[in-house]
Amino acid sequence: MSDNNSVTSMPDAARHQLCPVDPGRYSTFKVGKLQHTYHQHPLFQLPELAQLAKELMPLGHCRFVQPGLTQGSPFAHEERHPDGRGIDEFFQRIEEPGSWIALYHVQHIPRYRTLLGQIMDTVRPLVEREQPGVFDVMGFIFISAPPSVTPFHIDRENNFWLQLHGRKTLSVWDPDDRNTVPADAVEDFIVDRSLKKVRLKDECRVRGHHFDSGPGDGVYFPSTSPHMAEVGSDWVEPGNGISASIGITFYTRHTRQVARIHQLNRILRNQLHITPGYPGDSALADAIKAPLGHLAGPSRNFVIRCLHALRARRSGARMAEAWQEDQAPPGSY
Repeated sequence: MSDNNSVTSMPDAARHQLCPVDPGRYSTFKVGKLQHTYHQHPLFQLPELAQLAKELMPLGHCRFVQPGLTQGSPFAHEERHPDGRGIDEFFQRIEEPGSWIALYHVQHIPRYRTLLGQIMDTVRPLVEREQPGVFDVMGFIFISAPPSVTPFHIDRENNFWLQLHGRKTLSVWDPDDRNTVPADAVEDFIVDRSLKKVRLKDECRVRGHHFDSGPGDGVYFPSTSPHMAEVGSDWVEPGNGISASIGITFYTRHTRQVARIHQLNRILRNQLHITPGYPGDSALADAIKAPLGHLAGPSRNFVIRCLHALRARRSGARMAEAWQEDQAPPGSY
């Protein structure tokens, strides 16, 4: 067997682990620290990640950012490098300050889909004791050289975030922190896929949990937990100047139920001018809202898509581009 085939075949899953730092206090509804050994896995080494990027690029699953991005910038990135670099050139110059690439939906590559399944299997019992029905396990890998940032945003999925190489500071806010991200902003994101109202306020920085993370460190955070990341340069030394991390995201029956409640809340808010309770405020109200939201959501989304298509046709590409700017990044819904 060739060396390349040896690398891409799956090692014994028992060699690697992922677990909460404090298993007794772990909850799928709370932010918590993790520890893992997957930074040692062959498929997460930089040469293999460069090969992964070459396979994902034709599928449209590589993302790049414009220079000058800040933590408060809209989370907008493109399928092409700002300078037009190809994947080979990008990785040849990966240590240049500010280099940043995201590899989306790595589960589309079979060997990584198998690996994601193995990783989830190590924590599935912990997850399913509170949130059964795990589905749509996905992987998103971020590779960058300092100084670089991932802007403030929220995602729909639950997230096991693992630092693989270098260092990164991940900042996460509690998912129920309505001072940091108001209820209507979360609702806009869940229902309309808009991050327009999800903006970091300076006075809310102190409310976050800030994790200075190196290889083997990780963080779990629930659906809609506000978060952002920053890669500084104080740890960089020759041969060790690249930061890489992976977010292993997934949905459950609970996240699906919450999305359906948000769907009905949007109708109550916009059509009936009622200020609805947030999901989790009332178990009885949630039990009534969820099935109604399940019926209302698809029909509402169909109408919205038709309206946006009509507006784009009448107003030209600029209207369509404006709609795209306010949408959540791929993989976040």
